[in-house]
Amino acid sequence: MRRKVIAGNWKMNMLPNEAIEYIQAFGPLVKDTENEVILCVPYTDLFYCLLNAQGTNIKIGAQNMHFAENGAYTGEVSGKMLKAIGVEYVIIGHSERREYFAETNETVNKKIKSALENGLKPIVCVGEKLAEREAGKAKDIITKQTELALEGLTDEQVKNIIIAYEPIWAIGTGKTATAEDANNSIKDIRTKIAELYGNDVAENVIIQYGGSVKSSNAKELFTTSDIDGGLVGGASLKPDEFSKIVNYDK
Repeated sequence: MRRKVIAGNWKMNMLPNEAIEYIQAFGPLVKDTENEVILCVPYTDLFYCLLNAQGTNIKIGAQNMHFAENGAYTGEVSGKMLKAIGVEYVIIGHSERREYFAETNETVNKKIKSALENGLKPIVCVGEKLAEREAGKAKDIITKQTELALEGLTDEQVKNIIIAYEPIWAIGTGKTATAEDANNSIKDIRTKIAELYGNDVAENVIIQYGGSVKSSNAKELFTTSDIDGGLVGGASLKPDEFSKIVNYDK
């Protein structure tokens, strides 16, 4: 049975002192969960979060990385650098990166390969825009994004990737896909993975839902057949609220 993985994406929020206070408050609230808990934090918070998460069940991830290991890429951070300080996870291809920073399916694929080569676990985001959904293209968009993201990877590598299905129209809008719709879209992604890599790989891949997840809808979403947890944005900025999402099954 697939484990539930619940990750918080702080985006561009939290100063180091705020991050430290957060983990000190949040750690005791989730210490008894059997679900995997990840906080994906800004670069400036990584070291402080890694230190303060020691002795807890909280894993720390970054929100982006470059596909090169080093070089003349001013302002960028490599997977090798993230691994060197103890980071375990990294978000790749978030819709905000695609929209605002010219992220493409090609760079997403390169970053995934680099992350895996450096022993990081990628959380790979896919999702459709509202106009694409209304035009009946959601399935085609998300399965193609998935196929291009995973291009050139082995079965074992794919098993070590987390996919986050995030309908773009639901991110930060307060709108949430219904549990049935979200589950069906994730089934479409899993079916595409089965076509490419076989049923064993598809049944082992963790696929999260993201898009206005909160404590009031977490249980409904996470108890469907194919949703394996969530990538949580705004609600992850509040320790009490995020702990309720993590502890949805209590």
